[in-house]
Amino acid sequence: MNVSTRHALASWLAAAWLVTAPPLHAQTATMTQTAQASDLFDFWIGDWDASWIGTDGKPGRGRNRIGRILDGKVLEENFEETPDGTSPPLKGRSLSVLHQLLGQWRQSWVDNQGGYFSFTGLAEGDRRIFITDTVMKNGQPSAQRMVFHDIRKDTFTWDWESTGDGGKTWKLLWRIHYKRHAP
Repeated sequence: MNVSTRHALASWLAAAWLVTAPPLHAQTATMTQTAQASDLFDFWIGDWDASWIGTDGKPGRGRNRIGRILDGKVLEENFEETPDGTSPPLKGRSLSVLHQLLGQWRQSWVDNQGGYFSFTGLAEGDRRIFITDTVMKNGQPSAQRMVFHDIRKDTFTWDWESTGDGGKTWKLLWRIHYKRHAP
């Protein structure tokens, strides 16, 4: 397939997706082009130590390395939980990109526990968010999201949250504190 045919096919697929795409979830804020800039998630780039308290009250640790790939257009995440000897450690990868036609950040996450999530990125003030599309669960609109907040040069907090009421309320499921890894 030559380059012009690939471009035409990509354009057609993107246009078809725009026409058939489901509406964004009720929680999506109105975004400006500035808020969806290519550097919206640059704070996340780096080598990070992660720490949290599990639902069992025990501390957890891990490492997360985020870098730019594919001519600097894609953020690649490599997360690895530090083994605690009681269960297999979580290992996951994500790819995030500013979708040029939509002007939105999109992310795909996969992990060694069979998890797969597709997210849309957005900004709310100084918070950065990746949120799943809303699905109906037990007759209620349900979604999950990652919220990056308290963002500083060498630290930030990451929350994994869920909603069962279309985004009216959010429940904290997992909080990770990030600190830039010391060489």
